[in-house]
Amino acid sequence: MTYALDTNIIIHLLRGTQNPRDKRDEAVKKGDKIIIPPVVDFEVQRGLLCNLSQGKEKSYKKFCSIFSVGEMNADIWRRGAEIYADLWKKRFTVGDADILIAAFCMVNNYTLVTDNIKHFGVIDDLTFENWI
Repeated sequence: MTYALDTNIIIHLLRGTQNPRDKRDEAVKKGDKIIIPPVVDFEVQRGLLCNLSQGKEKSYKKFCSIFSVGEMNADIWRRGAEIYADLWKKRFTVGDADILIAAFCMVNNYTLVTDNIKHFGVIDDLTFENWI
């Protein structure tokens, strides 16, 4: 199985929060793969730069050397547009970043790990877990 980590999970991991750290270690021990969606990489780096958090920035760079950042392609952008249209028809509002994270996971058949069930729970056919 491949897990894709949402921004809020990476923040918990950088803070050393016990439960997501244990779940991450368990997944690695089982041989599961962990990947960082490119939109999540952007969100984390943006936050670190705005907060001028050099210690956390070094921790995140180390984290990225262990767990790679994925890549976007035309299929993901198209799936994101389809998700947006589906949510629009249902009158749900989800931010573009979350839609693209979901599309990245769906196209690649990854399980999203997030604590943001409110946003991702309205996206049909998205597989996700909450490690918090």
